[in-house]
Formats: sequence, structure tokens, C-alpha cells
Amino acid sequence: MKSVTAGSLRAATALAIVSLMTPAAVWAETPADTLVIADKIDDIVSLDPAESFEFSGNDMNNNVYDTLIELDPANLGPLVPGLAESWEQVDDVTYRFRLREGAVFHSGAPVNADAAAWSLQRAVILDKTPSFILTQFGFTKDNVAEKIKATGEYELTIVTDKPYAPSFFYNCLTAVVASIVDKELALSHEVDGDMGHEWLKSNSAGSGAYRQISFKPGESYVLEANDTWWRGEVPLRRVFLRHVGEPATQRLLLERGDVDVARKLTPVDIAGIGGDADLKVIDEVKGRIPYLSFNQKVEGLNNPKVVEAFKYLIDYEGMASTFLKGQYRVHQSFLPAGFLGAITETPYSLDVEKAKALLAEAGVGPLSFTISVRNDQERLDMAQRIQSTMAEAGVTIDLRVGTGKEVLTEYRARKHQIALEAWGPDYPDPHTNADTFARNPDNSDEANATGLLAWRNAWPADETEALADAAVLEKDGDKRAAMYEEMQRIHQQVSPFAPMFQQIQQVAMQKNVEGFSQGGSIHSAFYWATTK
Repeated sequence: MKSVTAGSLRAATALAIVSLMTPAAVWAETPADTLVIADKIDDIVSLDPAESFEFSGNDMNNNVYDTLIELDPANLGPLVPGLAESWEQVDDVTYRFRLREGAVFHSGAPVNADAAAWSLQRAVILDKTPSFILTQFGFTKDNVAEKIKATGEYELTIVTDKPYAPSFFYNCLTAVVASIVDKELALSHEVDGDMGHEWLKSNSAGSGAYRQISFKPGESYVLEANDTWWRGEVPLRRVFLRHVGEPATQRLLLERGDVDVARKLTPVDIAGIGGDADLKVIDEVKGRIPYLSFNQKVEGLNNPKVVEAFKYLIDYEGMASTFLKGQYRVHQSFLPAGFLGAITETPYSLDVEKAKALLAEAGVGPLSFTISVRNDQERLDMAQRIQSTMAEAGVTIDLRVGTGKEVLTEYRARKHQIALEAWGPDYPDPHTNADTFARNPDNSDEANATGLLAWRNAWPADETEALADAAVLEKDGDKRAAMYEEMQRIHQQVSPFAPMFQQIQQVAMQKNVEGFSQGGSIHSAFYWATTK
């Protein structure tokens, strides 16, 4: 008789689920112990938490890896213990973490301070895109072994370069880049000193609620419950996620019961399933903020009156109540609602006469500019509406349409005129957006500070930079929040940015699905709290 191993059972399970989800399959009901999701996951570049920086990869990693400090999906905001059962600030720059004993990686290896220190050191040493979340605390390849180290079997000590606000430091440790990796397993796949990076781009070495058992780039992944998870048993045994690019196809799969959750439906699709008693829609406010920005290197756009006029030539409410209905709400500050210090004031609305008066004050002649926009229907709809309302004030707007790569390359090189872009926070702390919208330490072309939106638009940020630098060091939470509120109000008035909306992600699901969280405006998705 042929023997059956746990690995072969997992592979067979994955194959069975995939077979159910082939286009020809018709399945009246998903397996009771499996969460089946239709989503777009073709943005995944890497699953290595030291490199993963796309929404889809971070969603998966948030369920496969643990961090020292975490968020509760049932109450997003307050920090809760993760692999660290407690922590303390020893002095202005020194933090000590006590790791919980008994936690193990999926391989069975113990989670200890050595693995935790190595994981954070690894992210700094590899220096991939999200590493700045850690290196902003002064860690470098040369000093990280001394600054982040195990000081006991279950004790980790971290020393920063400045006395930052503790809340800022702790919030950054909830990011995917701060995930704790199985050191032994990763190093067993090391090639040419890459610390297991190439292997981890498509595999995992975590301790989280689920273990990865299948990953097909641009197609699907399958996760299986971790029986040794320190939090205990998870409600659903498996998660199967299939890449479905077309919203109409996602809707069809949901309506016929082939999937439990559809994450990328359009407003039309959402309205279309409104009468289906077997389905429901959950609205979740996310951190994504579409905005217009005006390059200060361009003659005319560097006139404050012109920029102010353009902020009155955007039909915020009109767009939010028509083609963006249900999926965006008007939001005119750089911090998304849900963040410390976020404000909700909307001082601008479509007012053509006021805009004309401001342009007259500016003393400029006929104006003609180009808006650079990605070839994405949602963004094109926004750009066309803005083009129309600008024309009402005599401003000629041409649309420069390109791929995401083309538009982003131009934007990062400061070669655009007006850009229609969107920004999402990198970690759940207000500095994540203040740093890019309200700081620009060196406005020269040579600085090449492409990560700073203020730099991309050649705005020196003289009015807000000092406030941003002070806020990130402020230890009192109430005072810190007040500083961000003041910063945003100044930014609204003087910056060459026009934040327009905040995303509301509508998730459609079967009525028996409970507890599914996309992470709100500050984090990634949680599968492990979901029940059916």
C-alpha cells in the first residue's frame, strides 16, 4: 500500500481546490473549511517580507508571518502583543522586547531573540524597497548587528539613532518588512550570501496563522492552517485565492457560489448584486488617497494663486456621487482618516467664479497644461472630469496617458506638469505620509529624492518640514496629534497638492462570511479571523 504523507495531502488538497476553480468548473458551494477569494494578485513582485511592498503580497504575508507587535483585526488601531509578549523603553533610544516562549516557526524551529534580531538585520542588509521603514531609525549595513541584537534567549534590544516618538517606532514594527523569519530555514536556501532571498521570493518561512503550500505567480496561492500557531486554532483550515482580473468575472463566481469573497467589484457590480439575499457588501475605508500635484518647476504652476484656483476647479462632490459612488469619499488632506492626527475638513469645492477671480489676481494669460495620468479607467474618468471643469475657467488641459511605469518614471524625474496620482501609507503612523508630502530636505535635482512627493513636485516644503521633523520626535500622543493637524491645515493652504478622495473598498461576500478584514486604512488583510 502506498504511504501518504502530510505534504502529499497538502498538495492533493491544493490540486483539488484549484480544479474546482478552473473556468469550466461549476461549484454550488465552497468547502466549509476553506475561504475562497477572487482578487487581483498580478502585482506580486516578491513574497520575501524584506522585499514585499505590493498590496497583494503584503496581504498574504500578513497571514503567513508574525511581527513583534501587531494589530487586532477586530479593533484596528491599538497595538497588541505579537511575538513579543511585552516591551519597554529603557531610555530615549533603547527598546527592550520580551519574546513569548513556546512560539515556533512552521518548520518547528523555535522563535527566539536570535531569529528576531537576524530578521530585522536581514531587512536592513538586503536593502530592498521597504527597508527604509527600518533604516529611517539610523540602522545601516555596518551598524545593524550592534544596534539590533539578542541580549538573551528571549530578549531583544534595539537602539535607535534619535529619541523618536515611541509610538512611531512601535508602529513601524507592525509593517510586513519587520516580519520575523525562520533563520535556519532561510539560510538553508542561501545562495551566494543572499540570506535566502531568492528562495523566499516564492516560498515562506514564517510562524503565522497560515503556512504557504502553493504559489503560482499571477494565478493563485493556497494557505493551510498552522496547527502550532501560538494564538491557537484558526476557524478556517485553508485559504485559496485565485487571480481574477475582470470584475464581471469575480461577480459571476460570487453569484454562483464558486467564491466566498470578491474583492475587486466595480460600483456597477456592487449595485447589481444589491438584491441578492445570499450576498452582502462590506465597506471598509482604506488609506489610498488620489491627488493632483502641480510641478513647481513649471512656469505658471509655481504661482500660488494659480494653484489655489485649480483647487477650486475640481468637482470633488460630483465625482464622488457619480462614477466613484460608494468607492471613494471626498478627502482633502494628506493623512487618511484612521491615522493619528487626521483631519476631515474639506475647504475646497467646485467654484468656477472664485477660480476665475484667483486667476485674475494671479495676472496670468491663457493657461494650458498637461495632466499625466495612467491608462486606468478610474483615473481616466477623474482626469476627464477635471479637464472639463478646468475648461469652464478658460484653462486648457491635455491628457498625457501612459502605462503606470511610463507615468511614474516621468513623475519621479520631475518632468511632469500636473500629475494625477494616488498614495497609500507604508506603515500605520502619520509620519509615513507626512514624510513624503510635507518634507523636502534638499530640493535640488541632484538630491534625486524620488521617495518624497514634495521633491517630485519641486516644492521646498519650507512651511511644513520643521513641524514634520518635530512631530516624529514628540512623545506626548495628544501633542503629536495636534502637530499633524496643524501641519495638514498649512499643507492644504500652501502646498502644490490637491488631495481629492479617500478610498472605500467594497468587498462582496457570501452572507455566511464573518470577520473578514482588509486591514482598514492602516494595515493589510487578515484571513485568520474569518469564519463561515
